[in-house]
Amino acid sequence: MRLTAFKYAAIVAFGGFVFGLDAALISGTVKFITAEFDLTDLQVGSVVSAPGFGVIFALLVTGYFADSWGRRKTLRVIALLYLVSAVSSAFAPSYFALLAARFLGGLAFTSLSLAAMYIGEIAPAEQRGKLGAMNQINIVVGLSAAYFINYLILQLSQSDAAWVADWGLRENTWRYMLGTEIIPAALWTVLLLTVPRSPRWLILKGKTEEARAVLAQLLPANRVSAEITEIEASLETSDKELSYVEQIKSLFDSKLKKAVIIGFTFAVVQQITGINAILFYAPTVFEQLGLGTDAAFMQSVWVGVCSVVFTVLALLLIDKVGRRPMTVGGLLWAVLSLGLCAYGFNEATYTLQEADLVSIENLEITKLQTMFDVEYGSDIEFKSALRTRLGDTDARAFEGDLLQKASKLPGTLILFGIMSFIAAFQFSVGPIMWVVFSEIFPVHVRGVAIPAFALVTSIVSYLVQQFFPWQLTNMGSRDIFLFYAVTSAIGLAALFFTLPETKNKTLEEIQGELSS
Repeated sequence: MRLTAFKYAAIVAFGGFVFGLDAALISGTVKFITAEFDLTDLQVGSVVSAPGFGVIFALLVTGYFADSWGRRKTLRVIALLYLVSAVSSAFAPSYFALLAARFLGGLAFTSLSLAAMYIGEIAPAEQRGKLGAMNQINIVVGLSAAYFINYLILQLSQSDAAWVADWGLRENTWRYMLGTEIIPAALWTVLLLTVPRSPRWLILKGKTEEARAVLAQLLPANRVSAEITEIEASLETSDKELSYVEQIKSLFDSKLKKAVIIGFTFAVVQQITGINAILFYAPTVFEQLGLGTDAAFMQSVWVGVCSVVFTVLALLLIDKVGRRPMTVGGLLWAVLSLGLCAYGFNEATYTLQEADLVSIENLEITKLQTMFDVEYGSDIEFKSALRTRLGDTDARAFEGDLLQKASKLPGTLILFGIMSFIAAFQFSVGPIMWVVFSEIFPVHVRGVAIPAFALVTSIVSYLVQQFFPWQLTNMGSRDIFLFYAVTSAIGLAALFFTLPETKNKTLEEIQGELSS
């Protein structure tokens, strides 16, 4: 029985892998598409954040389709959207075509909220934390795979092998990176044909016997009837199946006040930490440490490894330690880590030496003569001087190499701070938010509630991604990390006063406590 629940949850959560791949593959393409389409900071932000913008629109109707079509059918449509987006992105002929393809992929980002909803409705109470966290496990595995794929393709593109030229790998590096999503997206589309419909949704639609058959695969035989009775009792409390508009109105019911406050708070806090700025721009972030392009790509791989390790650890502990202590402790850990990064960048200085620049190919060194032996006290001052002398296009193209030559900063300290923050996030608010979302809302409004709060977190995520390149240019690394530390501290305080413990309780018990 337990293995059956695990199998269905694993298949549905595989969408998280596709999401992670989609989200992080773009991080390796930033320099290539910037050069190919001559993009500004805001245009780069638009390409990276386009899925985050697309999901905002999709989430407005996800609840409707989840309730009218069912969780399973909606997930299948989402899988097809991922597939079409992957193909379109890889073959995009222009900036606007790439933007449109990425936006289409964003419509599929609702897979996270639908997966959380579905897994929460099929998982036995004692397994729900672990199975719910599988969504986040798959996301971070997808992120890790994307970073590794980007690094591998980058290295292959620099090879002198004949097949590299024959396949156009050097000229189309970013297309190969984005094209790797096609295979997993197609695989997920096929795998979703094997999962059953949600038993709670079936009961909501009056299909009790079909729900009984599904529950018989998930629970011991002596628990099936009791589970159905409890679900039906929960539905009777809500009087009737509600229309989509009525569900939205019911979110303002006083009985759901606590659940709504918790959902909104968690949705904002998870993304206001700045996690997606670091994950989706990983090579760019590491170039600020003066690591150089190749090393920055390699360091991104370690971000993926760190994410996997600490998400697995969270998965193992979530039903033992509990949601609340892991969230509060993890956010405190994140605040301290971000503060460490801000301190490290505050100590940075930047000085160019002419002798160090000879090895940089195609760089017009004479344009930089007035910068030699001049110490700049921040990355903002240094980059501004580069733009003045090289122009925006060349400054962006050579920024990573020049930062590598000029920067003097506590790189190890900052690197430790970034990795520590990644670990803290993946151990706490990363996986736990989706588990909490799947637990705190009654079944009669879950179809609209989870997408609604996923919409909130998507809007915050979109804003973080959209403006990160602009912030990097105009605020600098120190102030960005300080901003994330302060907003995370505010989020920590908010969740400390609102988040209850839900481990080892049935969905109906949790909702009863929150509505009392």
